[in-house]
Amino acid sequence: MEIAESALASIEDSQTSVHAFTHVDRERALIAAAAVDAKRKAGHTMGALAGVPVAVKDVLCTKDMPTTCASNMLRDFRPPYDATVIEKLRIADAVIVGKTNMDEFAMGASTETSAFGVTRNPWDTTRIPGGSSGGAAACVAARSVPLSIGTDTGGSIRQPAALCGVTGLKPTYGRVSRYGLVAFASSLDQVGPIAWTVEEVALLLRVIAGFEPRDSTSLDLEVPDYHAVLQSNDLRGIKIGVLRDALDNDGIDESIRNAVIASVDVFRSAGAEIVDVNLPHSEYCVPTYYVIAPSEASSNLSRYDGAHYGHRAEQLDPDKAEQLGPLVATYCRSRAEGFGSEVKRRIMVGTYALSEGYADQYYNQALKVRRLIKEDYDAAFTQADLLLGPVTPSPAFGLGEKIDDPIQMYLCDLFTVGANLAGIPALSLPAGLDADGLPLAIQLQAPVLEESRLLFAGAAFQSATDHHKLRPEKKIGS
Repeated sequence: MEIAESALASIEDSQTSVHAFTHVDRERALIAAAAVDAKRKAGHTMGALAGVPVAVKDVLCTKDMPTTCASNMLRDFRPPYDATVIEKLRIADAVIVGKTNMDEFAMGASTETSAFGVTRNPWDTTRIPGGSSGGAAACVAARSVPLSIGTDTGGSIRQPAALCGVTGLKPTYGRVSRYGLVAFASSLDQVGPIAWTVEEVALLLRVIAGFEPRDSTSLDLEVPDYHAVLQSNDLRGIKIGVLRDALDNDGIDESIRNAVIASVDVFRSAGAEIVDVNLPHSEYCVPTYYVIAPSEASSNLSRYDGAHYGHRAEQLDPDKAEQLGPLVATYCRSRAEGFGSEVKRRIMVGTYALSEGYADQYYNQALKVRRLIKEDYDAAFTQADLLLGPVTPSPAFGLGEKIDDPIQMYLCDLFTVGANLAGIPALSLPAGLDADGLPLAIQLQAPVLEESRLLFAGAAFQSATDHHKLRPEKKIGS
């Protein structure tokens, strides 16, 4: 109860300055905490996260809290069921404190497209926290909760984790169930953990991973004991491939490049062999992603029409109603009112890419390039056990700096979308601060289902560095 009270007080203190949450459920959090205390007092076996406050991105269904996807389209939606990840957290005796802010329908890289207002970076509240899981990363960085759950479609766990100075993991596609996750791009979305350390990420991943028969994309495989692999820091026998094409990219900030280069020495000192690796089709990752993801979004979001699901317009344009009929006019007005500008942009792009006469030119062509990107990763993993490179092209930029320039915003995903297109796991690790005191990060990527290898190398890196121990200068709200 004391831990829950402390977390809730910290959330309240930081909400004005950081605004990491769309909904805080104080009453149910305290009830859950009291139940854990009673369970312990009675001598019962405790769950793996007994009494630990956890925040959940507002894109996972929770039957006792709103699930809004930070959109006016779902502002009043209360699901009738829990997502699988939520069920697993409850079984583990976690105390779910609330839902975190995000880019609307997970479409964004800065958490500025939320219908509930922007989230700010706890290291510098004039800057973005990253996105789309910006609230999930910011609430950990603000020291409100030790663990949070995000989702990653093109970097949406790793990028905000990097910009907020915390650790974030995108698991293999299918390792964590998507049942109850409101879909953005179904072939790319994956749920994953955010925390300060690799050890905490491993603990949370162990809880949420596993097969779910209600999810056709869920992998029916045993979940390893991710924590057990962290017992050694000896990387001898591990070959790490440095992504030379990423480091040589003109768009990368010098501070990011230097952080990756510095990390090479850390891994080498831990016993790893270092080699240079290239991904020949990496320049096509962003354009490929921004055809496939909007196409899938266009399909997934077509259900929100004001009749079947989502916000329904109260008034219709008389001219439109006469011209189109009341049903179609309701669809048009409801979607116009419910969706924000970035979501509308991606729906339009996706609809165009799927339209007759253009599907072969855009969507089907993107699927072919996706296969080439996957083959690049397969080839790279014959040369190295892990791939090392940057997470983001730059440290956190200012609020409003790129919101009106979608191309610049999309380029924030330059180094992250490849893992989603290939379905492989990837880990963002804190790697120090730049000259302005902003977090820097590195990214490790591994073959399919090799989360244990990622966590093993990540833990070795953190045992040799103190980057993950750095905190914002003063506790937000204190």
